Amino acid sequence: MSIDRRKFIASAATAGALCAAPAIHGAQKSPTYRTAVIGAGWWGMNILREAVASQRVKVVAICDVDQDKLELAAEEIEDLCGDQAKTYGDFREMLDREQIDIVIIATPDHWHALNAIAALEKGCHVFVEKPTGHTIGESRAMVDVAQATGRSVQVGLHRRIGPHHVSANQFLRDGNLGTIGAVRMFVNSKGGVERPTRNSEPPETLDWEMYCGPAPLRPFNRKIHPGGFRHFLDFANGTLGDWGVHWLDQMLMWSEEKYPKSVYSTGGRPVQGPAVLNATEQTTDAPDSQVAVYQFESFTATWEHRKFAGHGPERHNVGCYFYGDRGTLHVGWRDGWTFYPTDSKKAIQHEDAQLQEPDGHNMQLLWADFLRSIESGKPATCSALIGHQATNLSLLGMLSMKLGRSIAWDGATETIPGDAEANGLLRREYRGPWKYPT
Repeated sequence: MSIDRRKFIASAATAGALCAAPAIHGAQKSPTYRTAVIGAGWWGMNILREAVASQRVKVVAICDVDQDKLELAAEEIEDLCGDQAKTYGDFREMLDREQIDIVIIATPDHWHALNAIAALEKGCHVFVEKPTGHTIGESRAMVDVAQATGRSVQVGLHRRIGPHHVSANQFLRDGNLGTIGAVRMFVNSKGGVERPTRNSEPPETLDWEMYCGPAPLRPFNRKIHPGGFRHFLDFANGTLGDWGVHWLDQMLMWSEEKYPKSVYSTGGRPVQGPAVLNATEQTTDAPDSQVAVYQFESFTATWEHRKFAGHGPERHNVGCYFYGDRGTLHVGWRDGWTFYPTDSKKAIQHEDAQLQEPDGHNMQLLWADFLRSIESGKPATCSALIGHQATNLSLLGMLSMKLGRSIAWDGATETIPGDAEANGLLRREYRGPWKYPT
């Protein structure tokens, strides 16, 4: 291992003495969980570091289709706490060979449901990143398997457990906004015209066939891996399926209604330009701007994003606005929450964010809640069902945009009444030997 690599590990958050102290103190012994990770990239390792920092896990296995990432991850874990995790390129082999209590899943979105279902069926508890599926049908299958097996599932909706998000939700529930008629969720970022990037042969260390898995086998391109998959619709669902799930969940956290009556979405690539995919080169194909409208019984909710125009003159660039007859509440990320009263004589109220650095997320709280769920048998704060409900809203928005029209939604049956074309998009055909979960 290089000196630079060791310096990085030494300076990583919570790295110091993560496993130096014993995990058990006093007469009452706390269980240690044999833990594995599927997807050892940036975010998967962030979660795994948090697990190690809890001093309640033994890392027994690491799985990734990229051998470079796999080796670096194994070296880092050994340096952090001495665990000599076995390495695998295929999650099925890992689950067959190892005795595992907890599986962390941080793969590209199109793998989340299959990875989670396989782990649950092996009797593992699962910490899975959002969204819970690439399509609504596979996300529902994950919920069903979690309920059938009785295993705990925690979805990576860390904003649901963050202190200022919890405080803002209580502020809403206390009636401070009066009657709320609309919610707007949004994220804006910089961007511009996208030029195609040349395709290439996959790196020798990358199993591209396995990376694509049930998704179409498209040409390898460095814009996809590492880290760019979210804006390729074969593997994910763009900004709405990424950022959107977090903020849609913030709305659901407040609302007594868990699904809308109808959804309409429109969007495109007016700035980035038409999507390109051929044997020589490709671009991303997710929309650079999108609006989705969700009609609930008692309020209307909208999602908006754009990947151009920078932050511009807008006061806030990410989060939710809740609009009531007594005022407007903005719930954000690093800027906490702020209430703007309708009565100009009343003072603006604000609460600063409380975030776990360096990433600005509250993974420590989420992991502790996951262990609480495992040990109490009670649902995790961000259970499979909660993750499914937020994921559904993002996927319904993408489904409407693809159809180019509004859709009705029966949340009780999770179907689109009387609309065979739309119902056909609730799932997709899998490639090769992979079987869609039922």
